Amino acid sequence: MFPAASRAARKFAAGLATAAPRIGDTKVAMSLLEKDSFINYQRIEDNLAIVRQRLNRPLTYSEKILYGHLDDPHNQDITRGVSYLKLRPDRVACQDATAQMAILQFMSAGLPTTAVPTTVHCDHLIEAQIGGVKDLARAIDINKEVYDFLATATAKYGIGFWKPGSGIIHQIILENYAFPGGLMIGTDSHTPNAGGLAMIACGVGGADAVDVMSDIPWELKCPKVIGVNLKGKLSGWATPKDVILKVAGILTVKGGTGAIVEYTGPGVSSLSCTGMGTICNMGAEIGATTSVFPWNHRMGDYLKATKRGEIAQYAAQFAHNLTPDEGAEYDEYIEIDLNTLEPHVNGPFTPDLATPISKFASEVKKNGWPEELKVALIGSCTNSSYEDMTRSASIAKEAKDHGLDVKAKFTITPGSEQVRATIARDGVIDTFESVGGLVLANACGPCIGQWDRRDVKKGEKNSIITSYNRNFTGRNDANPATHAFVASPDLVTAFAFAGKLDFNPLTDSLVGADGKEFKFSDPSGNELPPKGYDPGENTFQAPPADRASVNVAVSPSSDRLQLLKPFTPWDGKDAENLPILIKVQGKCTTDHISAGGPWLKYRGHLENISKNMLIGAINIENGEANKVKNQDTGAWGAVPEVAGQYKEKGVKWVVIGDHNYGEGSSREHAALEPRFLGGLAIIVRSFARIHETNLKKQGMLALTFADPADYDKIQPDDRVDIVGLTTFAPGKNLTLKVHHKDGSEESIELAHSFNEGQIEWFKAGSALNLMASKAKAQK
Repeated sequence: MFPAASRAARKFAAGLATAAPRIGDTKVAMSLLEKDSFINYQRIEDNLAIVRQRLNRPLTYSEKILYGHLDDPHNQDITRGVSYLKLRPDRVACQDATAQMAILQFMSAGLPTTAVPTTVHCDHLIEAQIGGVKDLARAIDINKEVYDFLATATAKYGIGFWKPGSGIIHQIILENYAFPGGLMIGTDSHTPNAGGLAMIACGVGGADAVDVMSDIPWELKCPKVIGVNLKGKLSGWATPKDVILKVAGILTVKGGTGAIVEYTGPGVSSLSCTGMGTICNMGAEIGATTSVFPWNHRMGDYLKATKRGEIAQYAAQFAHNLTPDEGAEYDEYIEIDLNTLEPHVNGPFTPDLATPISKFASEVKKNGWPEELKVALIGSCTNSSYEDMTRSASIAKEAKDHGLDVKAKFTITPGSEQVRATIARDGVIDTFESVGGLVLANACGPCIGQWDRRDVKKGEKNSIITSYNRNFTGRNDANPATHAFVASPDLVTAFAFAGKLDFNPLTDSLVGADGKEFKFSDPSGNELPPKGYDPGENTFQAPPADRASVNVAVSPSSDRLQLLKPFTPWDGKDAENLPILIKVQGKCTTDHISAGGPWLKYRGHLENISKNMLIGAINIENGEANKVKNQDTGAWGAVPEVAGQYKEKGVKWVVIGDHNYGEGSSREHAALEPRFLGGLAIIVRSFARIHETNLKKQGMLALTFADPADYDKIQPDDRVDIVGLTTFAPGKNLTLKVHHKDGSEESIELAHSFNEGQIEWFKAGSALNLMASKAKAQK
């Protein structure tokens, strides 16, 4: 028998012993720049306890993170490829071109601050012309009005602001904000870059970002999961870039649509954290919702190198939920042996035309691609890590030691100010410049068409090769005759010295200044800087403590910024006698729908940027771009011009499109513009994921042919009715009644993926309209 006091003490001690510590008891900031916002591993732990009980099966890693961020884990329907998940992301990121419209939309919601940590990054509006320093100064002058708007709006609404020259959004996110197990959305299609730090990061349109900034759950169709098992280890000239170039060749530009690509297997640990980021970044080119790697020690090394050792330690404690469960099942499975992986070159004109380097020279000859290489470009958000830069520098140094300078123009784009400052300190930039390289600004530049290229005339057939991610027709330089190829920085650098595309650095030799032949050694570099990262110039603006006195700068007379007006709600009727604005032939990316380059300056002015709507799309009626017939008058005109003529008369119109319509950038302007110019529906064989959602958000009907072959039945001069809108419901097809010019008629079944909430967006005129009306009703 124990005395009462002793029994009480033992009972108390036993209670302490059984009270297991919770992961949430530890508070770790999401970022060194956001000390009051903490990583919420406890939510993931709690949500997964509920989900595991419901699903009773092993989970993939991506499922753990998504379901760990469910708004309502008890009642949320969870079926891959079917359910619409309502999620609570940890953060939002916007690049400057898309941030303008996102913030303009957020302002119209009437809220004082964002519900989650949000950042804006000035990287898209800086044109590459003569060199980094002068190009940056020129951009700051030209874009002063937009930068002032973004600086004041971010200050007003509690948003972090990265000034021009900071670097590219995705590199800044990796260096400062990405963390294992997190969920973020970004208004750029290459947001998945953060998957290199075990984060689920998805590209979205600005309207989705506004939802999350306004404390509304983010809606995502529950993705399927494609597993890519990596075995072996990279060596020689093979790089992480070659992994995604190979995967793109397997899955094609639409093979990842509706799915998350999750990398697994023993080969994962052989990749650097930044290399994993490269692979996830370019996953956007296969249409994937996102790509992700599970937590490993290479990520821990990168977190420590970027002064986030506390996050690395916290992630290690949570490792059981940062990797897939044993026995997790995937909807599709691909295996790649890194031991035998060849370096690849993808392109031209599409990022999924994958060619191993051993076969590339013969493909160049066979296809009549221009053999002379005009420009070689390395860097960008995809490949500008310290590892990338030092490996390329090892090639440049070896060429210099043999007395060679580059034969093609050679440009280098640092991904961030931190990368630029570090490679400058360590002599890497000196090495590049010593062989004739030109260092561009820490910005997107030629990768997104911000390139004042003058070495060839528009229409002149030529070849360039980049370490970027995207190479659609005219993407880099607005020249449709430019053959753009994508490869690793290693190959791109070697090609710069060869000056021609029929060169294989693994087997072929070059002639040095002494007349002797030499072959490049295998590239070598440092995963992380031995002396640590040099942060360079401080380019971050934190929100001020007192935000009430901040005034947002928007001039009523501006041609670059324009406050938004609500779109008109649905009239409650089926649509009748609609003209077809254009029947698009073949590939139609967001670049075709809303061109970049010089149009980027109008991203904050909907009326002005709408003048570029569909100017790149090919009209099946005449095989030409930007020339369509006004079906009322018979006159031919530019696509936006004819759309505007219909709008003035109150006539709604439709667009007919082909497969994977809207692939490419997350550009929500490609959805805003047809809505602004009076469009009612986009009817296609199939959609790219982000664009389909963007259209729905703006109150457009995003519809697909139930039988894709019905695309061929539509004639450009047909008139159409859309029947069934008065009983519009999830899973219930609509009918397209087609009135042909010869008087005949036929009915075509139209499918859609609208759920009940999205149908309410359509009826209200847009998701923003619905949000504003609900906010008004609550007051």
